[in-house]
Amino acid sequence: MGVVVLVTGVARRLGARFAAEVRRRPGVDLVVGVDVQPPRLPPEEPSGPAAPYRFHQLDLRRPALSRVLAEHRVDTVVHLSVSATGLGSTNRSAVKESNVIGTMQLLGACQKAPGVRRLVVKSTTGVYGSAPRDPAVFSERMQPKDPPGGGFAKDAAEVEGYVRGFARRRPDVAVTVLRFANIVGPNADTPLSEYFALPVLPTVLGYDPRLQFVHEDDAVAVLCRAADEPAPGTVNTGTFNVAGEGVLLLSQCARRLGRPTLPLLLPAVSWMAVLARQTRLVDVSPEQLRLLTHGRVVDTARLRDTFGYRPAFSTPEAFADFAAAGGPGLLPPERLAAVTDRLTALLGPEAAGPAGPGAGPDAVPNRPRRPRS
Repeated sequence: MGVVVLVTGVARRLGARFAAEVRRRPGVDLVVGVDVQPPRLPPEEPSGPAAPYRFHQLDLRRPALSRVLAEHRVDTVVHLSVSATGLGSTNRSAVKESNVIGTMQLLGACQKAPGVRRLVVKSTTGVYGSAPRDPAVFSERMQPKDPPGGGFAKDAAEVEGYVRGFARRRPDVAVTVLRFANIVGPNADTPLSEYFALPVLPTVLGYDPRLQFVHEDDAVAVLCRAADEPAPGTVNTGTFNVAGEGVLLLSQCARRLGRPTLPLLLPAVSWMAVLARQTRLVDVSPEQLRLLTHGRVVDTARLRDTFGYRPAFSTPEAFADFAAAGGPGLLPPERLAAVTDRLTALLGPEAAGPAGPGAGPDAVPNRPRRPRS
């Protein structure tokens, strides 16, 4: 009998795409989708031969998952339902309960299922936090100097802790944790993509954070590789940072989108973020605001050298594909870049900083710029 893959979070775009892709993989006999709500769109039907697909509408916090694992004799579990936003609910406590309690129940069901041999968990680079004293680049073994105090990043950190406990209790299960940078692409549906869809981008005065992105195609490819047996000479168990090579400054992202920025003092941006959440205009959480202030960059050497995958899209290429799908902004990107560079030149070389007019698209400043005291 071939592999039976259970995928949580199939009502979301990434889960649906992964479920469709893994059905094409050789040796896969069945794909089982699980989510608290049915997908908003019909499941993608792969072209050519594909394994059958079954969907179960259930809440991971309920004990029914054990029955599904036993019924289909699942041996590979891919957990994608840990998310920054909830389906049909914006209540933060409900999202946290779904992320943390749902994962605990899933791990409990897997522990009791002797047939489970592989577990893949989608996490986030947000577990490193975003703080002014952070190192320039985070590797998988580093601990954050300022751990996330709440929100999705704290949920993910707690989830990873429970996954490590599961790995100790079930050493026979191959466990993989994938820490994804912000996922972008033509169909990305994340809070950060909502921020970039605004006609004018509020930014924190004096800061130009470094950002990394991973294309949704690369995210699906990495998940598929993690769910497979490792290729010769590679290891796909453990924890891996997943991001496209290179970085972009927030100002460079705005230029590529053709959107002007509105620099404001941090208290004013925080107030606007709260107002935006209350009016449901856009979900800019406190952790996302810290990212848009201090930025975050991770090392992906283990992904390339140990896991054996090099993303097809660099960070600038992934963001360019996302920007192209969003249509033109208020200003042509070329004109906006020229105006911004001219203004920076007039302010002098000190204002330009290490990522000024002469810097390329992948320029990396030593530290984000900060307001003078």
